Amino acid sequence: MTPRERFQAVMWFQKPDRLPVVEWAVWWDKTLERWRGEGLPSHLSDRYEVASYFGLDPWFQDWLSPRKPECPLPASEGQGIIADEDDYERILPHLYPADAVDSAQWSSWAVRQAAGEAVLWFTVEGFFWFPRTLLGIEGHMYAMYDQPDLIHRINRDLTDWMLSAIRQIAVHAKPDFMTFAEDLSYNHGPMLSREHFEEYCLPYYRQVIPVLEQMGTLPFIDSDGDITACLPWFRPAGLRGALPLERQAGVDIMQLRQIDPDFLFIGHFDKMTMCRGREAMRREFERLLPAARQGGFIVSVDHQTPPGVSLDQYRDYLGLLNEFCQLAAID
Repeated sequence: MTPRERFQAVMWFQKPDRLPVVEWAVWWDKTLERWRGEGLPSHLSDRYEVASYFGLDPWFQDWLSPRKPECPLPASEGQGIIADEDDYERILPHLYPADAVDSAQWSSWAVRQAAGEAVLWFTVEGFFWFPRTLLGIEGHMYAMYDQPDLIHRINRDLTDWMLSAIRQIAVHAKPDFMTFAEDLSYNHGPMLSREHFEEYCLPYYRQVIPVLEQMGTLPFIDSDGDITACLPWFRPAGLRGALPLERQAGVDIMQLRQIDPDFLFIGHFDKMTMCRGREAMRREFERLLPAARQGGFIVSVDHQTPPGVSLDQYRDYLGLLNEFCQLAAID
């Protein structure tokens, strides 16, 4: 099977020749810096060259930013750049670029996708994530109570921009899947209530996701932390899958499967086992095998491979991953 056929087979609960062998998240710069000191060729200049070097299936991702390059930056992580609607008016000229897509890049990728050689996906900042980056973490939480009209205005504008960006992509290709970056959970569960999700996020998902469905693009939500409690919120929004299922936050895919048997998942391999040796990694793969054999689940590191993992340990991981991806395709 081609990489694209393999992806589609798993996502539609069909039997592939093997599971995709992928690293869905870009490697940490500190991880690559360490590996270059341990023998990783220094000429590998981007994530796709590194992926090819390691023999991974080609997945090409475009992160579409609703900010123009000159958009102001927060003073520090978690701080905002606006406090109210007047501030939003002030920064509007720095938001929502008309040309959201690199046409040459997508045209090139589309050729490989059409040949079955690559899986294409894109990411947009979602209806929880983007207002938070404008208002800051604390300001965003207060605004849900004190400035609801502002959050709705931001998300209406964001929706219009998303739909424009998706139309620009559709000129070149129909991506296989996409992610709404949200990070709406932490290790004790969601950071907002279901009521707030349904007020501030749900109406806008319902405008964007039908367009994705018409393209044949699977919509995923990208949230770190424990999504167990909020998984039932996602299906009414039209979302079909989730990543990365962080094990350190207590996520258990078999519990998620009990909540929604047909939801799709990517990730979930506990990255903290990677520096503990082959047997620890093998036990982690064994934990994931029953769920992988059910379909609808592509196993990958549950976030970026940390810099505590040596190059030799990562090679051990890849050897076990390849073995696992063959084994998971066998009844």
